[in-house]
Amino acid sequence: MSGSHGRRADFWTRAALNPARAHGAPLPPAELKAQPEDFRVEEQLSFVPSGSGPHWLLRVEKRAANTRWVAAEIARIAAVPAHDVGYAGLKDRQAITVQWFSVPVLATTADFWRSVHTTEFRVLDVQGNTRKLKRGALTGNRFVIRLRKVAWSREQLELKLATLRTHGVPNYFGPQRFGRDGYNLDRVAAWLQTGHVPGGRAERGFALSAARSMIFNALLSRRVEAGDWSQLAPGDLASLDGSGSHFQVTAVDEELQRRLLAFDIHPSGPMWGRGELQTHGRALEHERAVAEEFKDVADLLAAQGLEQERRSLRSAVRDLLVEADGATVTLSFMLGRGQFATAVLREICELGSTPELESDEDG
Repeated sequence: MSGSHGRRADFWTRAALNPARAHGAPLPPAELKAQPEDFRVEEQLSFVPSGSGPHWLLRVEKRAANTRWVAAEIARIAAVPAHDVGYAGLKDRQAITVQWFSVPVLATTADFWRSVHTTEFRVLDVQGNTRKLKRGALTGNRFVIRLRKVAWSREQLELKLATLRTHGVPNYFGPQRFGRDGYNLDRVAAWLQTGHVPGGRAERGFALSAARSMIFNALLSRRVEAGDWSQLAPGDLASLDGSGSHFQVTAVDEELQRRLLAFDIHPSGPMWGRGELQTHGRALEHERAVAEEFKDVADLLAAQGLEQERRSLRSAVRDLLVEADGATVTLSFMLGRGQFATAVLREICELGSTPELESDEDG
C-alpha cells in the first residue's frame, strides 16, 4: 500500500480497463482528443420541456470544462445553493459537449440566461419546465469524434464499421468510470484492505460505482470470450432496449430472434448487489463464476446495501457515419443513455493517446 491507496490485483485492472474485444484485432493506433473539438457530444433529452414552470432548462455548450464545475458556476450566477442545479449526466471534460442543466427560475429571466457566455461555457437555449432535471433523463447521446494520424485504409475501416452496424458492441463501462489510471479501483482496494470507508459521500459513491462496473465488465468479457455476449439462450434475462425492464427467456423462438437482430432486446448482465440472481442455465454459470472470482468486491457491494440490477450486455451503434480526409477520420453515431463511446472506438482501433476523461455516469 502507498499512502491512502490500495494495491489492486492485476486481474482487476484487466477486467475493468482491458476486457476482451468482440470483433477481432483492432486497427493500428489513432490519436484521440488532440484537442477538445475532436470529441463532440450532444445529449438527447427523454422528454419535451413543458415550456413553463418554476425551473429554467438551460441547453449549455461547454468546452474543456467539468460538468460539476459548470453546475457550480450556474448556481453561483443564479445565487442559489449548488444542489438546486440539476443535470442529466456527466460529460467528458476534454471535449465540446452540449448538455442540459436546470436552475430555479427565481428572479432570473430567459433573456438573462441567453446572455451568459464565458470562456468555458455558453447558454444556447432556455426553456421553462415544471421540474428540476434528474440524472439519467436522457434517451442517449450523439457523438462526433475525430481520429487523427490514422494508419489504415478506408476499406479496413469500412469492414469494421459494417460489423459494428450489424452486431453492435459490448456495452462495457469505459475508463472514465474507473478514474485516472484506475484511481477509483485503488479506492476500492484500500477499502477492502483497511476497512476504512472512503472519506466523503462522493468518494464512497465513486468507489462503489467502480466496483460494480468492474464486475459487470468482467462478466461481459467472459461472455465475449465464450461467444455468447450478443445471443440469447434459455435462462438469460433479456433487456428491452432503452429501458430498465427485462424478462426471463424460456425459449428462443423466431420472434425473439427477430427482435434480437433488430436491437429491440439484448442479453443482460448483473450490476452487483444483494439479492438472488434470476438467471438460469449458462447465463447463471457465467455470473456465479465471476461473483466467485470477485467475491470480496461482491460482498462489499451487498454489505453496502446495493440491490441487484441489470444492464444490457450490448450497445446498438445507430446512425453510424464516417468521413475521411487523408490521415483524419471523423465518426458520428448515436448511443443509448449510459453507454460509452470508448467501447465503440476500442472495437475499431487502438487509441494512441489517453487524455483525461470525466466519468460519463448516467449520461
